[in-house]
Amino acid sequence: MAALREKHGRRSRGLQSEAERQDLDCKLVAVLESRSNANAVFDILEYLESEKEDVVQAAIRTTSKLFDSLLEKRELYIGNLPIENESLPDTYSAENKYKIWMRHRYNSCVTSLLDLMHHSSFSVQELALCSLMKFIQLEGKFPLENSEWKESFHFPREMLKSVVDSLLLEEKDTSPLIARYQEYLEYDDIRYYTMTVINENIARVQQKHKQTLPPVFQNNVYCLLSSVNMPVEEIALGRFLVTDKAKHEDWKPSKLKEHKRVFERVWMGFLKKQLTISLYKKILLILHDSILPHMSKPTLMIDFLTTAYDVGGAISLLALNGLFVLIHQHNLEYPDFYKKLYSLLDPSMFHVKYRARFFHLTNLFLSSTHLPVYLVAAFAKRLARLSLTAPPQVLLIIIPFICNLIRRHPACRTLIHRPGTSGGFTKALPW
Repeated sequence: MAALREKHGRRSRGLQSEAERQDLDCKLVAVLESRSNANAVFDILEYLESEKEDVVQAAIRTTSKLFDSLLEKRELYIGNLPIENESLPDTYSAENKYKIWMRHRYNSCVTSLLDLMHHSSFSVQELALCSLMKFIQLEGKFPLENSEWKESFHFPREMLKSVVDSLLLEEKDTSPLIARYQEYLEYDDIRYYTMTVINENIARVQQKHKQTLPPVFQNNVYCLLSSVNMPVEEIALGRFLVTDKAKHEDWKPSKLKEHKRVFERVWMGFLKKQLTISLYKKILLILHDSILPHMSKPTLMIDFLTTAYDVGGAISLLALNGLFVLIHQHNLEYPDFYKKLYSLLDPSMFHVKYRARFFHLTNLFLSSTHLPVYLVAAFAKRLARLSLTAPPQVLLIIIPFICNLIRRHPACRTLIHRPGTSGGFTKALPW
């Protein structure tokens, strides 16, 4: 009996949801057909607060269709919007009063969609995000603000800011929704303005918490920033979500140097904060190929990398990638660099998951034939001693490494064979 009642309940709920979806469709048609049915918008917006996931999704699709159509038909008030419920002077026509009223309904819809980006269902979050991005696209094409001059270009930055603010929460991980937002970052205008808003968010949260950024917020910022794929050449720019007949020559999102400038600013602002160890590692893993090449002045990262290199352990190993780029491509001078690199050679290094990367970079740093013989010999001897207690799988790396060092620097062969001695070394080696 209980199973039958449950089955009957599911069927009843399904029929009720279907009836609500049909009601939404009818009200949408009614509002678009005649302004006399405008009050039905309240009923449509009310469905956004339903406890049923499928009804909420249907309501999001309905509101999207409704306001997409109204934006295209220019049936929303354009200009500074009067306060709602404020008595309007007689200078406003009935047409304008209707558009003002409908513009307020549009704003209510946007607010509800922003709230739904925090819904318990990811499907609802995703649908709300896509609807808001569609509104951004249409607001760019059909601006709700008066242009100051004929060929001005309008980008709905405030709405995009609200969307990004909803992605960068302080107490909730939004990485799944950020992954969905990543496809919009392929648009040059969205990428540019998103980075400017991230910078503002970091400053706002820092001011609020005074000392350190909340760990969840740090992770959300990293997820969003690491999703940015920067263009390499100016010619690659030209894909915009918001399109207009206005000229783009003087528009910042259309210039590569402006992208680099804001990219550099947001990363530098973020890295100056006190970050968690796990986040340090994530950033250092991508720094050399995803951040440094796209900065106008990569040398600004010197302080961050040298500080990370001095931390020790896995952090120092990961900092080697970025330091390698700065030393070999930007002529960074790092006092006692090899002394620090030598100090990293200890038994614990064999048990970190980054050891293959470490040996690869160490090999590159020791590949120059202009290095002093005593320096290369010191590394070879250190590795030889460590190999006595190294795990078998690590020996497969160490022994060829030592062999290559000696082959590359023939003067080091005296470490294994010194001609002219019959019973061993006659005196101690200088290293």
